[in-house]
Amino acid sequence: CTFLALGTHFGKVFLLDIQGNVTQKFEIVQVFGLYTREGFHENFDCPIKVVALHPQFTRSNYKQFVTGGNKLLLYERNWLNRWKTSVLHEGEGSITNIQWRANLIAWANNVGVKIYDISTKQRITNVLRDNVSLRPDMYPCSLCWKDNTTLIVGWGTSIKICVVKERNPTEMRDLPSRYVEIVSAFETEFFISGLAPLADQLVTLYFVKENSDHMDFRARPRLDIIQPLPEGCEEISSDALTVRNFQDNECRDYRLEHSEGESLFYIISPKDIVVAKERDQDDHIDWLLEKKKYEEALMAAEISFKNIKRHDVQKIGMAYINHLVEKGDYDNAARKCQKVLGKNMELWENEVYRFKTIGQLKAISQYLPRGDLRLRPAIYEMILHEFLKTDYEGFATLIREWPGELYNNMAIVQAVTDHLKRDPTNRTLLTTLAELYTYDQRYDRALEIYLRLRHKDVYQLIHKHNLFSSIEDKIVLLMDFDKEKAVDMLLDNEDKLSVSAPHYLHKLFKRDHHKGQKYHERQIVLYAEYDRPNLLPFLRDSTHCPLEKALEVCQQRNFVEETVFLLSRMGNCRRALQMIMEELEDVDKAIEFAKEQDDAELWEDLISYSIDKPPFITGLLNNIGTHVDPILLIHRIKEGMEIPNLRDSLVKILQDYNLQILLREGCKKILVADSLSLLQKMHRTQMKGVRVDEENICESCHATILPSDMAKPFSVVVFHCRHMFHKECLPSSGTIPGVQFCNICSAKRRGPGSGILEMKK
Repeated sequence: CTFLALGTHFGKVFLLDIQGNVTQKFEIVQVFGLYTREGFHENFDCPIKVVALHPQFTRSNYKQFVTGGNKLLLYERNWLNRWKTSVLHEGEGSITNIQWRANLIAWANNVGVKIYDISTKQRITNVLRDNVSLRPDMYPCSLCWKDNTTLIVGWGTSIKICVVKERNPTEMRDLPSRYVEIVSAFETEFFISGLAPLADQLVTLYFVKENSDHMDFRARPRLDIIQPLPEGCEEISSDALTVRNFQDNECRDYRLEHSEGESLFYIISPKDIVVAKERDQDDHIDWLLEKKKYEEALMAAEISFKNIKRHDVQKIGMAYINHLVEKGDYDNAARKCQKVLGKNMELWENEVYRFKTIGQLKAISQYLPRGDLRLRPAIYEMILHEFLKTDYEGFATLIREWPGELYNNMAIVQAVTDHLKRDPTNRTLLTTLAELYTYDQRYDRALEIYLRLRHKDVYQLIHKHNLFSSIEDKIVLLMDFDKEKAVDMLLDNEDKLSVSAPHYLHKLFKRDHHKGQKYHERQIVLYAEYDRPNLLPFLRDSTHCPLEKALEVCQQRNFVEETVFLLSRMGNCRRALQMIMEELEDVDKAIEFAKEQDDAELWEDLISYSIDKPPFITGLLNNIGTHVDPILLIHRIKEGMEIPNLRDSLVKILQDYNLQILLREGCKKILVADSLSLLQKMHRTQMKGVRVDEENICESCHATILPSDMAKPFSVVVFHCRHMFHKECLPSSGTIPGVQFCNICSAKRRGPGSGILEMKK
């Protein structure tokens, strides 16, 4: 329960609720239990200016209070349940203000402010007042506790923030256990009538007195919120209060009290009590709306939606949308609809019709719901029809972005078809119609439009919906506008298509020489007709093409190189060589052909054909030396025949001959050296000892090679091949007397093995 106790100059005390209604009235000053029967009555020998109760006075262990007049008296109940009085301070004039927080009592008199620690019974500080020229009875001190250790002192135009701290035990000696540090001190523009904490800020009540023409002029009191700084303050807000008879009031006539736990502040004047309340988020939103700051108001409401009581986020959002529409900012208004309208389909439809009325359906189209929550199909169709009338590109974009379930697909197809009657070549409309057909699963019509437009998405459509059976008669069209993609598609789906196109057959052959072999005969004609550079490689690589058919095709078209290859492959090398010599007249190619065939008769034919052609003889002399004896050619050259570069050719023949001799000699030396090295290696190997023990057996009788009785004489023969025999188990010597051979190695044709060791005993 919150109430305000108000004392008057007539000695009466009134209890008021926060509405200002009088709930109780007392004629005498006393500590009176409002909810208990307990009371206290005392007569004082001097006027009492102020009384302060212990913060936990209601508890039996804390029955303490202090009074201030000329003395500071502490009243506390002893163990006999009697009140005991103690003088805490006196002799410094009248005490005008007391504030009790936890174990600390702060009071102000004419000299300054003191703090008393009731737990240690020590006075811990004395804060002197600054401006001693001001009468303390006219400009009384204002005190308030911010927390259990922070005291705020306001006197005249000075404010000090004091913090009670624990003293280091090593520094105590005879000093109090606590001390006070002034963390902030600054001057204000006006006289201070009251102070109250507000989070880390201060609420100050100022008495405003101005001098005008040597006359004192009293203005309305001010209620300010300030931010204390170490050596100053920052004004956060300021309000001038209108109270009755403010022109006649003095600084001492105003008081500022606050209620802990509630953001309520009481400004008391002789004629009025003003209740100030900290603005909440609803007040802030009111102010933002009043200033037409709708976006900030909406943001504030969204952040504090759990705390606001008078406002609704959606209503603020609607006010913002209305404001944007009035300004003509339709794009932003439409964008905000997405956040503000949310899942309220009725509001969505109302907004769509409003945007239609003002001709701005395009603005709201991209923000319409299109997920699980949807509007009626008629709404989407209305927007599509609007775009179809004015913006083909925008219409196409919506068709691509909107799921087909949002609207009646057939109705939109009919609308597009009607527009195409007036503009049949419009690519945008045709592409959009193909997309509508695709959604409607009429793929044949979509494919027809894509092929007509040569649209890149045709391949995606074919793959995605497996339309290979529909394109067998359209392969030429596919090849026409993107040959590479068409061929790749055909190759990747060869099991679904019949092969017929030359490019497809070519790539199929390059991938696998055996696939499509039944088309190899046809490929010969296709290559000869359209792609001759690939004909000869095809003839070389294919093992399925009919050679007679290929020869016929090549001879009809006079393809000499291809004909030469086919003749040589069919075994008619002489005819092939003849074509090279007669039709190509290329001795180098003829020599190369003879080298490939490596046939002596071909060389003889080549020499015979070239013997009366000096340029051919030169070519033969330069290249024949490594394959045919040049003497065969030289003996057949007629005397007196002029042969170009004969000397150089003969020199080359001699050089080739010398090179062959050198190569042979080099090979001979290498062979002899290798043979000697291997012989030496074999000799070293054969000279090594061979271990013979009881585990070895005779390769003939398979008995242990060593007798069980080593005392008896025995004879063992060990060959270089490591086979062992009893001497008596070996057959008699062969054709060479005294020379024995390993039967096993001789039978396996490994060459004769001679005995390397004969053991006797």
